[in-house]
Amino acid sequence: MRATEIRALNDEQLLKQISDLNQEHFNLRFQLASYKNPNPGRFRQVKKDIARIKTILREREIASQD
Repeated sequence: MRATEIRALNDEQLLKQISDLNQEHFNLRFQLASYKNPNPGRFRQVKKDIARIKTILREREIASQD
C-alpha cells in the first residue's frame, strides 16, 4: 500500500486497516513459529504498512493541533 493511497482514506478507515494488518501480522508470526514457512516478503510488507499508517495518523494529529 502506497502512502498516497493511505492519505486518501479517512481516520476510521485507517484504524480499521491497522486492525486488519495487526491480525494478519499475528497470523504470520504464528505460522512462522509453527514452521509453516509463510512468505517472508509479506511479513515485512505488513510491518511496513502498519508503520506507514501510524505515521500518517500521527501527521494528521500534529496538523490538527496547529
